[in-house]
Amino acid sequence: MQITLDQLKQGESGKVVSFSKGARSYKQKLLSMGLTLGVEFTVIRVAPLGDPVEINVRGSNLSLRKSEADIVNVEKVKEVS
Repeated sequence: MQITLDQLKQGESGKVVSFSKGARSYKQKLLSMGLTLGVEFTVIRVAPLGDPVEINVRGSNLSLRKSEADIVNVEKVKEVS
């Protein structure tokens, strides 16, 4: 089941599966920061009003605006117990 990155909660992990159409400038920015197709990440923090969202990807923390996180389609990664 695909959702957008901004729908994940603190502590949840996801995997990038696609980007929304028509968001070219944001897509290029996200790709250059390491948020590429297939990469897994963890939501570190979500601000009280949902903007920004801080994620850990490839060992770096990134803060994304809600409008940026909204164009990233992800799948939740199941946690191994």
